[in-house]
Amino acid sequence: MRVGFIGLGIQGGPMARRIAEAGHPTTLWARRPEALEPFRDSGAGFASSPAELAAASDLVCLCVVSDDDVRDIVTRPDGILAGLAPGGVIAVHSTIHPDTCAELAETARSHGVSLIDAPVSGGGPAAAEGTLLVMVGGEDAVVERCRPVFDSYARLVVRLGEVGAGQVTKIINNLLFTANLATAVSTLELGESLGLDPKRLGELISHGTANSFALGRVIAGSGLGSIAAHASGLLRKDVGLAADLAARAGTKDGIVFDAAHDTLAVMDRLLGK
Repeated sequence: MRVGFIGLGIQGGPMARRIAEAGHPTTLWARRPEALEPFRDSGAGFASSPAELAAASDLVCLCVVSDDDVRDIVTRPDGILAGLAPGGVIAVHSTIHPDTCAELAETARSHGVSLIDAPVSGGGPAAAEGTLLVMVGGEDAVVERCRPVFDSYARLVVRLGEVGAGQVTKIINNLLFTANLATAVSTLELGESLGLDPKRLGELISHGTANSFALGRVIAGSGLGSIAAHASGLLRKDVGLAADLAARAGTKDGIVFDAAHDTLAVMDRLLGK
């Protein structure tokens, strides 16, 4: 497939590079021209607008931050739908509200285009290594068409259901990750108060039954502070999305929300908020 990629940040950049290196004809567009500079050696082409990128693509991948970003790039006058031919596919790698994906899928359908949601987990290092987890919602046949592209940067691609199912899964994943950060930090603090070196305690636990990805992130950096500095806003957004989904379903918040809110409160204190 000819692939267009928009969203060349910490995670999207390595994804786009792996797509190009896998041999898929790749076109890139960025709001800031300087964001394209690191890809001069990638073999990818550059477009002057999302529409121009879409016209050169069978599949357009989006890895931007917010619902508004995704909606704008898809529907603006020079957006993806203005250039993507009928039969084309839009894959939303961003973590946004599932309702936004469902809404945009309907709009895309009226143009003869399929839209699937395919948020990813693992971060920039996993993208560079080709070991991301891709959680997909959409028609099975459309997902299978895209799978060879997803396989270029993923170790596992799982279809969870119809459009929106990938987003629900990613939001739940991020909720639990946020909650696990609080329990990991609290555990290390308890160990320190009992006379243990928290770093050595964390390294030991990471090889045992109590291990978690969150614990690994805490002990790999300088505790929760470094995570708060670059991820607190995104985690707050995702916990908010999870709370909205739970409220709509009439589901009790439960312990996972308590722990996640504890994490966000600690992050706010660390950031002086």
